[in-house]
Amino acid sequence: MIKPHRPSGSSGVRTTAILIAVISVLYLAREILIPLAFAITLALILTPAVVWLQKIHLGRVPAVALVMMVTIAAAGGIGWVIFNQLVGVANELPRYKQNIHNKLTEMRTPGKGALGRATASVQELGRELTSVQAPVAPQVPSDRGGRPLSVRIVEEPANELENMRDMAKPFLAPLGVFGIVLIFSVFLLIKQEDLRNRLFRLVGLDRLNVMTQALDDATHRVSRFLLLQLLVNACFGALCGIGLYLIGVPYAALWGSVAGILRLVPYIGAVVSALLPFTLSLAVFDNWTPPLLVFLLFATLEVVTGNLVEPWLYGIHTGISSLALLLTTVFWTVLWGPSGLILSTPLTVCVAVLGRYVPQFSFLHILLGDEAVLVPEACFYQRLLAMDDQEARAVADLYLSENSLLQLYDSVIIPALTLAEHDRHKGALDPTREEFLFLSVKEMLVEFSEKTLNTDAPHAEASLGRVFCLPASDEADEITAAMLAQLLEQAGRTAISIPLDSSRLHTIELMEPGENDAFCISALPPFAFARARTLSRQLQTRFPATRTIIGVWGFAGDPEHALQRFQPSRPHKLVTSLGDAVKIMVDAVPTIVPG
Repeated sequence: MIKPHRPSGSSGVRTTAILIAVISVLYLAREILIPLAFAITLALILTPAVVWLQKIHLGRVPAVALVMMVTIAAAGGIGWVIFNQLVGVANELPRYKQNIHNKLTEMRTPGKGALGRATASVQELGRELTSVQAPVAPQVPSDRGGRPLSVRIVEEPANELENMRDMAKPFLAPLGVFGIVLIFSVFLLIKQEDLRNRLFRLVGLDRLNVMTQALDDATHRVSRFLLLQLLVNACFGALCGIGLYLIGVPYAALWGSVAGILRLVPYIGAVVSALLPFTLSLAVFDNWTPPLLVFLLFATLEVVTGNLVEPWLYGIHTGISSLALLLTTVFWTVLWGPSGLILSTPLTVCVAVLGRYVPQFSFLHILLGDEAVLVPEACFYQRLLAMDDQEARAVADLYLSENSLLQLYDSVIIPALTLAEHDRHKGALDPTREEFLFLSVKEMLVEFSEKTLNTDAPHAEASLGRVFCLPASDEADEITAAMLAQLLEQAGRTAISIPLDSSRLHTIELMEPGENDAFCISALPPFAFARARTLSRQLQTRFPATRTIIGVWGFAGDPEHALQRFQPSRPHKLVTSLGDAVKIMVDAVPTIVPG
């Protein structure tokens, strides 16, 4: 049974205050936190290499130094090759000057079609508007025969040092951040164990187990994401390079490498990487077919990768839903700019892990995680509350596709009815929704009447008598009694569902119950025992030879202890699930005696 959790108001206020304070610190200290976040990401990428070098008996510091030197050399080499290739492309652009001129001319003077006629009309209208005589500007008086004075500011020619300063200025800030990231990364790799132990000491030894699990979980998820992102981008770049080579675009390998690198920037990187080969194809080729093919190549690969491959891979291995990734990307971009855009997924993974292991922030795990938010019984009940019986049926059908009808009744419909009973007794369920809910469930029971139990379900002996399924007090009890009767019929036992009315005892009396028959009183919490006890006493008084079984569906306590509440007219058995009731009724023999 689902028990709603209501956090205290002070706890909610405290959590909100903490979140506001954390966001403020993230924004105000972004100049330090952004390099630190990049350094942590780089350290996670390089840690496996450092660990491998340590396994071959290389010290921690030499291993870190070697890995960092190889990384810097590889990054520098790749950057140098790409830079030289881009310079080569820039040097070759003058060769295609005529193609660029022809395409610009075609764009300015379209053909005779509808677009051309519309363009000509707009141009003619523009000429008419500009042909109106412009107002004459007032002349500026001067001291030299009425002619205005011309003023020209002449700057001193810059020297070589100033030219170098102006050229290097745009690169100084990124190089400074890159240097800070390298320093942080080296420190994190060398002092990894010391920092981890200090963090454990900071949170307290009593939370050692939780923090260990949280760190392992976050590290595993972020590392897996970075590895998957590397593989996806490498495949994306390789496919782009192959496609551009087949189209005939020069430097296809270069553009494929640039596409794979720029895709590290979510959503924007692929667009920027497509502009470069697209622009080059406009310059190189005489017609429009190759540029169109380049556009279709990048668009197709990005749509397939971004909407099919990445949501599937990242959702499975990061535990973050696709919608949450999109929303948090916007959040981190607003907070940290382009750096937040690049780091959005690793940061979101860490936030989701925080919500998973820290109870005060569990709402973050609920909002960001990809796990099912509502269990089937809650989803089923919510759709009925929304008066959407089609979706409620869909929930039941989906559950029934993997489970038996007995499990559907015990695990979904009865818990949903229990929630309805709680709301009804609190006055939170209005009569319209209550009527719709019970009517919808009854209609579903009719549809499920042709369903069968699993093939391993028990079958009753032919010698067993009838089972009278009686509701204890209200309509929800009547529905559960009908479920039990349906399941017993499918298991081979004769079952009779008695409707809820004032003459039901007289109706049963006309059927003359015997010692081989049995009564099963169906009751749902929270007010199940009182009415069930009254009905049980009436049945045992009128039909002492017939066994009486109480079904309190979803009761979490001890059945034997609960039987004490039915004194002095104690029934023969108390069950808490339809599965137990079916098993007892199918296997029932007259040897069942009062406990």
